[in-house]
Amino acid sequence: MFKYRLLTFIMLCFLISCNQQDEKQSNIKSDAQEFIDNYTQEFLRLYYNSAKAEWESNTHIVEGDTLNAYYTQKANEALADFTGSESIITSTRAFLDKREELDALQVKQLEAILYAAANNPSTAKEIVNKRIKAETVQNEKLFGFDFKIDGKSVSPNEIDRILGEETDIKKRQAAWEASKEVGKTLKEGLAELKDLRNQTVQALGYQDYFNYQVSDYGMTTEEMVQLNKKLISDVWPLYRELHTWARYELAEKYGQEVPDMLPAHWLPNRWGQDWSGLVNVEGIDLDSKLEEKGSEWLVKQAERFYVSLGFEELPQSFYDSSSMYPAPEGADYKKNNHASAWHMDLQKDIRCLMSVVPTAEWYETTHHELGHIYYYVSYTNPDVPPLLRGGANRGFHEAIGSMLGLAAMQKPFLENLELIPSGVETDETQTLLKEALNYVVFIPFSAGVMTHFEQDLYVNNLSKDEYNKAWWQMKKDFQGIVPPTERGEEYADATSKTHINNDAAQYYDYALSYVLLFQVHNHIAKNILKQDPRATNYYGNKEVGKFLNDMLKVGATKDWRELLKETTGEELNAKAMLDYFSPLTKYLKEENKGRIYTLPEKAF
Repeated sequence: MFKYRLLTFIMLCFLISCNQQDEKQSNIKSDAQEFIDNYTQEFLRLYYNSAKAEWESNTHIVEGDTLNAYYTQKANEALADFTGSESIITSTRAFLDKREELDALQVKQLEAILYAAANNPSTAKEIVNKRIKAETVQNEKLFGFDFKIDGKSVSPNEIDRILGEETDIKKRQAAWEASKEVGKTLKEGLAELKDLRNQTVQALGYQDYFNYQVSDYGMTTEEMVQLNKKLISDVWPLYRELHTWARYELAEKYGQEVPDMLPAHWLPNRWGQDWSGLVNVEGIDLDSKLEEKGSEWLVKQAERFYVSLGFEELPQSFYDSSSMYPAPEGADYKKNNHASAWHMDLQKDIRCLMSVVPTAEWYETTHHELGHIYYYVSYTNPDVPPLLRGGANRGFHEAIGSMLGLAAMQKPFLENLELIPSGVETDETQTLLKEALNYVVFIPFSAGVMTHFEQDLYVNNLSKDEYNKAWWQMKKDFQGIVPPTERGEEYADATSKTHINNDAAQYYDYALSYVLLFQVHNHIAKNILKQDPRATNYYGNKEVGKFLNDMLKVGATKDWRELLKETTGEELNAKAMLDYFSPLTKYLKEENKGRIYTLPEKAF
């Protein structure tokens, strides 16, 4: 009897304890959710104000007008004051100390709140405000810069045209040098921003700004750098063939001696990150066909592509609010000419900032940028809280945009749109070469030059007196590219790249995105379309649309590694990219017979 009563008592105590524990856990959950909801409401208001101010600063730049800079600075300061407030940090940490009692979605949102706080901690308020002001000034100097050739103002699009078409070496050099003059005005600003960015995140325990940005992937600096080195090593044999081919082809084209390293002004891109302009595929003359269509057609056709996959038409507000085309000739303002997609309020206000002209490059870019837009649309749903409305990782966003840009340029896709004649004979090797000069060439630039320069900048506190020396040493080591003439430290050529200034310590996003691009594209081609990955047509395939939407709609609610494995069956790897370009290696080895290779056999 006693044993029975004792057992009953123990069970009763256990039940009471469980009930108390459940009530306590329930209170923690409800308290955490109330905190998250209140934070989200105020965050969305301030985030939207900041986005609108940034939009004005990027789309309407008037020399001497300081109002945009003032309003942008104030809006960003208000957002920073809120996200980095001490009470927010304290409360978030307190809830995360009891993470085992919270829902997984609550934990993810709280981690996002704390991550945002590290960018603007109130414990370093003076530094944060200085940094916001410095970033605003840097952007205005960058996007308001008056590029000139022989004393005459030119647009970035005109510089790109010259580098893409001109065969006169002197004219090419003048255009290339003009594109780098902006660095003189940005050098001091970058040095100041490097210090301010480091000091900001160090206030919450990060080693440096590079380490802070990398941590968003759940990786250390060393892990990220090693991963990028692995990508370079994987593509290096093919890159070495492309580099050798380009040296000889361009020397013949320009009537020059074959150089050991590629002169930067010989290449069709200001930064040497994309050499695809060196090849024109016969039978595919997109530029003339697109010129007939006009700029507006490019944007609307990109939308029609996504609609054909099963996505909804974009709201009229998207077209009303976006800035799609270059500033009119003679306009009293300038705009940022770098294409970008904006999720202004993390809800319904979606916009694009572009300078579309009817060319093949902008045709691909419109498909890329609308890839971002439809990513926004997909994860703006009740299952994804506003704080988690982002890509699975930052590279995912770029991967989807770039993948759909690639798909839109493949021959069966172009035939479907009647942009090239059906059944037109094309040289498939030249098509593959053109693509490799884009995608493969980009890896040593993104995973090599940009990633290592910014690592050196933020982790090793690279001196401003060595910016150009370090930049050009990395350009030579990773890409085999050298400047036309000696570039002293009065220049800061790295700063001519937008991302160095306003999207700092994140360029490895693009390197990873290219690997993800081919991995996801390979899965779609082989498992859904049952087509050769080099010749696909996504257009009108609702199954492809469903696969994409299922991947996009979860936003950042899932771990990116888990999502990738779940959707493609594989972890991140470059195999699909290497397989895609494998037929090109044999061709290039034949072309390069008897030629001297000047890059080492191994990257490292």
